[in-house]
Order: sequence, then C-alpha cells, then structure tokens
Amino acid sequence: MNYKIAIAEDNTFLANALIEKLSFFKETLHYAFRARDGKELIDKLKNVVEVDLILMDIKMPNMNGIEATKHIKKQYPNMKIVMITVFDDDENIFQSIQSGANGYLLKEATADELHKGIIDVMDGGATMTPSIAMKTLKILQNAEITKYEENSDIKLSKREKEVLEQLSKGYGYQLIAEKLFVSPATIRKHIENIYRKLQVHNKIEAVEKARRHRLL
Repeated sequence: MNYKIAIAEDNTFLANALIEKLSFFKETLHYAFRARDGKELIDKLKNVVEVDLILMDIKMPNMNGIEATKHIKKQYPNMKIVMITVFDDDENIFQSIQSGANGYLLKEATADELHKGIIDVMDGGATMTPSIAMKTLKILQNAEITKYEENSDIKLSKREKEVLEQLSKGYGYQLIAEKLFVSPATIRKHIENIYRKLQVHNKIEAVEKARRHRLL
C-alpha cells in the first residue's frame, strides 16, 4: 500500500525536513502536496483526488492546525490527521484530541518514528511521542478527578464556611479565633474537619477547591 501524504506547515525549512523524511519510504509513502496554513490546505483538498493522511502543524497563520483539523474532520470524517509540532504543552494536546486528531508527534521525531506513526494511524491506531502519551494520560486522569470532584456532594457547616472565608484572606489560627470569638483549638478542629471533607492537605488546596465548588 502506498499512502498519499499532505503536509500543512508554514515553515519551509521544517516542511522540507518532513518531505525528506517521507522520501526514505517511497514504497509505502507518497508526498502529495504542502499547504502553508489551514485555509490553503482546505482549498487544496477540494482539488485533489485523494489524500490519505495529513501531517498538520499547529501554529500557522490565517487558520491554525487545530481549527483546520476540526473543519476537515467535519468535511472528511475518515481523513487521518497527525499533529506534527514543537509544542507539547497540555493545552495544545487537549485541543488536538478534541479536534479529532489521530496522533500527535513532535517535529524532532526521526524518519523511522514518523513512518511508524503514519503506518500505525493508517492501520487504525493512534500514534503519540512517548512524552506526549504520558502528558495525555495525566490530562485524562486529571479530567476524571475533576469530574469526580464536581459530582461530589461536599457539605460544610456555616461555621466551617466562616473559618474557610477567613483562611482565604490569609489569616492565621489565632487571628481567626479572635475574629470569630472562639479558641484557637476550636479553629484548629474546624480546619481539620474542612481538610477532611475537602480531601486536601493545606489551606491553599482547601481555598482553591472550595472556590471550584463555589463554597466561597
């Protein structure tokens, strides 16, 4: 099988580097064309007979790779798209996954890694640079934790909320005790209960989680 590959990359040097890597595997990969941004890519796709997979840069002028991926996936649901980028930050990974990308590789990938990634995607898999795969796993884990937290029914007493409000202002046990006319020991007990209910270990975590759950 010889797969037709399009490249969306505004940097000519990096585009040529990708084309050179593809050239090592002419028996299985055929370079079709290059577009310099998402809009040009979409226009070119209308005028070609067939493209099997797109190597998509993220940061491009006019229309970036994530927006282009969303558009293309609506028009061509079966089109395979692999993001090729120097960016491995969480936001780009998350948005790429949401847009429907089939893989995410860094531009530093070797020719063999690029070839293997393309073949994996064309065989129905999803390719990712190991460091990206680890970040993706953490994103999904954090999403599940957040979802669980949002669905958790956290109930604080009126006094606990008052103590938490004082904590959010940066006050210490002694000052909070004076403001609420109770002993420091009582405040310490309230704070222990707040930490237990919120499942946190310090006042910063307590205040942040309370705000997420709109308890403050």
